[in-house]
Amino acid sequence: MTRRRALTLAAGFACAPRVSRAAERWTGTALGADVSVSLDGPEATVREGLARVPQLLAEVERTFSLYLPESELSRLNASGRLDAPSAMMWDVIAQVDRVHEITGGLFDPTVQPLWRALAFSGDPDAARPLIGWDRVETGAGIVLDAGQALTLNGIVLGYATDLVWGALRELGAERALISLGEQAALGGPYRLPIEDPAAGTVGWRSLRDSAVATSAPAALLLDEGQGHILAPDGSPPIWSSVSIEAESATMADAISTVAVFLGFSELQELMAVARLGRITLVGPDGQVHGL
Repeated sequence: MTRRRALTLAAGFACAPRVSRAAERWTGTALGADVSVSLDGPEATVREGLARVPQLLAEVERTFSLYLPESELSRLNASGRLDAPSAMMWDVIAQVDRVHEITGGLFDPTVQPLWRALAFSGDPDAARPLIGWDRVETGAGIVLDAGQALTLNGIVLGYATDLVWGALRELGAERALISLGEQAALGGPYRLPIEDPAAGTVGWRSLRDSAVATSAPAALLLDEGQGHILAPDGSPPIWSSVSIEAESATMADAISTVAVFLGFSELQELMAVARLGRITLVGPDGQVHGL
């Protein structure tokens, strides 16, 4: 290379525009959970990405909130039918179908009447016969059987996490940590604590380009000390908490919800079927187990 060529190249590099970089964090709430998104990358990407987060979460609330009377889910529960579900609702219903099937019916959103009975001093015996996902019709719309109602809280925070995760990835974000009750990492690694409501911090997990969800029945107690995660058949939980890593936050969320009722062999079978990563189990005695 001639000296003139070298000087020309050096001048070109010196004049090239520099991309401003930023690392920022957005916090808020969605579906009753505290939300935070930490994003690192080109300044324009960070600015656009963090502006997109509250827009996505507002759409999730309008679709799945149990407390907004105008949400799709509230209208479905009030009338027993939803004639024109949104694409977002259909996405989650399809995921519910899959998880219901691979868990042998253990994942069942029709436990909502039982949850309300236990939370608000109702009649659990009258609510239990209403449980049954197989009685929900999903053709042109969604139609519930008489007296049924749905809760999608066991899957929708994971779904919202995946929405944000995907949006940031499409924008070209290089490094992000999304915490919406469940957590997902773009890039990494991120060092995260594994928390149990009784035992506290029981370990640490390094997360890179994957998601993790934790479920703990005693994190919220209903009447007479009943944990807030309910099995359709009334079985008590085996584990104090379960943390599951997966490629999808939706799957990690849904499977961790029912995993509190499953033993080692059943969880090992699910690991292959649902493409799960590491599983951390905390027993009632505080003992930690890993799969």
